[in-house]
Parts: sequence; structure tokens; C-alpha cells
Amino acid sequence: MTEQPWQLQIFSKSIKKKEKAKLLLKDLDIESSFVICDLGCAQGILSYFLRQKGGYWVSTDLDMTNLKTSLELLESNCLQTGPGILPFQNEAFDMVVCLDYLEHLEDDDQCLREIHRILKKEGQLILATPHTGKVFLLNRLRPHLGMKMEFYGHKREGYRSEDLEAMLTKTGFQVERIKTFSRFFSEFIELLINFLYIKMSSRKFTDSLRDGHIRPTTADEFGSKKKTFKLYSLIYPLTWLITRLDKLLFFQRGYSVLVWATKETGEKLD
Repeated sequence: MTEQPWQLQIFSKSIKKKEKAKLLLKDLDIESSFVICDLGCAQGILSYFLRQKGGYWVSTDLDMTNLKTSLELLESNCLQTGPGILPFQNEAFDMVVCLDYLEHLEDDDQCLREIHRILKKEGQLILATPHTGKVFLLNRLRPHLGMKMEFYGHKREGYRSEDLEAMLTKTGFQVERIKTFSRFFSEFIELLINFLYIKMSSRKFTDSLRDGHIRPTTADEFGSKKKTFKLYSLIYPLTWLITRLDKLLFFQRGYSVLVWATKETGEKLD
């Protein structure tokens, strides 16, 4: 029996990624003729499932390390881009999916303008970022655990949902809906896993990666942590059970936010 790709092994034990994928795939309606830009594909884990919805996908990232890893899983259409002007024509895409990418850029406004430019009129943007604000206690805890933003590759902690909506409206998007996910217990488990991965890593992170060092980014890295991953797999049912407590927090907003927006048919706002 062929072993499952290591990226999918990680996905199978990632509560937050599975929740995000479920939310995305539930209402993602893609026509076969659609051309979609996957902006910030990281290791290609979510991209793998998104591509199964159909359409023609182009997956991009800032890091060649990520792209090589993604190509192993996605097999085609992986392109390195810079943090500025995107190498695509105006109105080239029917949809842009931008997941956990905006917070990694110095100039997030420019990124939104570029997304607006490359989208066709009435094209759709699906955007995911970390959610921030005064009530998010775990965001305050991270610095006390030594979990610096650079470990995540972040330029900022995240965005308030109202700020994202204002940024998108200013750029020329109509926000259709906003959904938050990963409430306290799911986010706590995620933070704990990230913390332990950083602490247990034997090497010092001298290289800079777009999405930081909170998880394996190559097959070799995953292989070096295979025993640890197997151990975590044994306790995964317990961690999953803990995250079910989030259902008691139905009144609480999640630590991640998903935004669906449409490019307005009029001229882009200044």
C-alpha cells in the first residue's frame, strides 16, 4: 500500500486545517471554465483539496521551498511570485483564493489592489487571515511563550473583521459574507503544537520562510519528525475531543476569519 503524501498526513491530524477546508469546500462553487489564482499556496495542502472542485488553477507563493513542496503534491501550475506586482494580465482570473497570506506582507494594501486588478468584473475573492482584537486572549499569550511573529512569518498579528471589510471596500470589493472559525480550544491546541514544534526543533532557524517555521516545510523535515508525528497521532483523538468544547463557545468569534467578496463592476475606489 502506497503511503499517503506527508502533507496529507499532516492535514489528517490538523484540526484547524480540516475546519478551514470544510468551510471552504462547503460553498465553493466553481465552473469548469473558471481560471483561479491560488495566492500563497504554502505547502499545497489546502490547494490539493481546492483543485478537486474543478477549474484551472495557478498556485503561487513567495518561497521556492514552498513551491517545490507544493509541486510534489499538486504536480502542475506552481509559480513563484514576488510580494509586489503580480505577473498576470488585468482581469485574468474568475476567482482568487488568498489563504493566510495577507498577514505575511509588508504592503497588504498593494496586494489587495493587485488582486482587484487581476480579477474579472464580478470575480470572487476568498480571503482568510488570523483574527485579532482585544478579546482574543491567546493572541496575548503568544509573546509570553516566546512565540514571536517571525516564527509564523507574520508582519502583523492579524486583522479585525471590520478592518478587513473596510480595506476591501476601499479597494473596490463588495463583501458578501464573513465567517470566523477556530474558537478558543481549537486555537489553543494549534498554539501548543506550534510551540512544541519550535522548542523541539534541533536546528536554529537562520533562513527566512514566508510562512515561518511552525510546521515541516519539506519531506526531509517531516521525515526527521516522523517519530514525533506518530506519537502525536496516538494522542490526536484526545486533542480532537478537547476541541469539541468549542461548541460550548457558540457565542465567541473564532481566531481566524474567512471573507467572501466580489469585485464591483464600477471603477476601483481610490
